[in-house]
Amino acid sequence: MTGDDMDLVRQYAQTQSEDAFATLVSRHVHLVYSVALRHVQDTDLAQEVTQSVFVILARKANSLGSKTILSGWLCRTTCFASSKALTMRQRRLNREHEAYLESSIHAGESHEAWAQIENHLESAMSELGEKDQDALVMRFLQGQSFKEVSVALGISEAGAKMRVSRALEKLRGLFVKRGVILSSLSIASAISTHSLQAAPAGLAGASTLAALNGTNLTSSLLILTKKTLKLMAMAKIKTAAALGVVGLLTVGISTMVLDRSVAAPAAKQNSSMAYTTPEATLQTLVAALKAADIEKFAEGCTPKKAEEFRNRNMGKSEEELKVEAARQAQAFSQAKILSQEKVSETEVHLKMQLPATADGMRGRSGVLTLVMMKVDGLWKYDGDRR
Repeated sequence: MTGDDMDLVRQYAQTQSEDAFATLVSRHVHLVYSVALRHVQDTDLAQEVTQSVFVILARKANSLGSKTILSGWLCRTTCFASSKALTMRQRRLNREHEAYLESSIHAGESHEAWAQIENHLESAMSELGEKDQDALVMRFLQGQSFKEVSVALGISEAGAKMRVSRALEKLRGLFVKRGVILSSLSIASAISTHSLQAAPAGLAGASTLAALNGTNLTSSLLILTKKTLKLMAMAKIKTAAALGVVGLLTVGISTMVLDRSVAAPAAKQNSSMAYTTPEATLQTLVAALKAADIEKFAEGCTPKKAEEFRNRNMGKSEEELKVEAARQAQAFSQAKILSQEKVSETEVHLKMQLPATADGMRGRSGVLTLVMMKVDGLWKYDGDRR
C-alpha cells in the first residue's frame, strides 16, 4: 500500500490528477480524523484539522521523497496541525478551551487500558523517532502485517518485528512517565482495538475540495494551514541542527581508552550532555559504577534494561553493591572501543576490547559488543553480547 500511496502522490504532483488525490484522501481520511479527534477532543475542530492536513499534503506533494511512509507522515502532520489548532482556539476563547479538553470515556466503549492511554497516545507518539512512529502506525493503527511493515521500511520481516517491538517498549516507557503502568501487550491490544474511529460522512469530499481548491478555504482553515506549515518547518530545522551537533561530537572517534581521566568528568555532566553520544553514555555508566551509584547507572539504560538492572540488585547490601560495581568499573576503565556500527538512526553497537585481566566481568574478557539505543533523543545502554 505504501508504494501505491507514493505513486499516487507523484501522479498528483506531476499531473494534478484530482482522481489520484481523491483516492489518497479516501484511503487515509479515517486515520487522520482519528488522530485529530484524540488530540483536540472536538469533532468540529478535528474536521478542520483533517482538511488542513490534506491541504498541506497537496502543497507538499512535490517535496515528499519516494521512501516516505505516507500514513506516518500524515499522523505527524496531524499532530502539528492539532497542536496549532488548539493554540488558536485557546487564544480565541481566552483559555475557555479547557472545558473542551475535559472529555469523558463513553460508557461501554473503552477497554480499561484504552481509557488510561487515550489522552496520552498522541503526545507519547510524538516523542518517538520517525521510524518508530511509522512502524507503530502501520502495525497497530492500520493493522498491517509484519510483512507489509517490512516492505514499507525496506527491512527484513524479522527486522520489522524487532522495530515494532522496540518502538512499543519505548512507547510503554513514555506512558510510565505519565503515570500509566501497562504491559506492552495491553497497549498494543488497546491501540489496535480502539484507536481508529470512522470520520464523519462527507469529510473525505470536503478535505479533497479544500486541498484542490485553495481559493475557497475559510479564513480559519487558511490560517491553521499556514501556521502548521511554519511549525513543521521549524521542527525540521531543529532536528537538522540536533543531528549536526551529534555529528560534530562523534567525528573522528574510532578508539578510546576509558581510563579515570576520561570517565571521571562524565559524572559531573548534566543529564542531557551525559547521553549525547553512545561514547558519552558509556563514560557516564563507568563513572556511575565507580561511584557505586545504582540510580545513576539505571538512568543511563533503556527503561527495560534499567528495570532488569534494579531487579538484579534488589536485596543486595550496600557493601555488596560497591564490590560488584568496583569490579565492573575496573574492567571497563581498561577497555578500548574497537569500532562503532550504526545499525539505524536509533541503534549503535560499540565493539569493546576488554583486557585479559577483566575478572570483574566474570571471565568475559575479550571482545564484547554493547548495544546503545536512542530513547527520547538520548543514547542509552540496552545490554551487551559476545
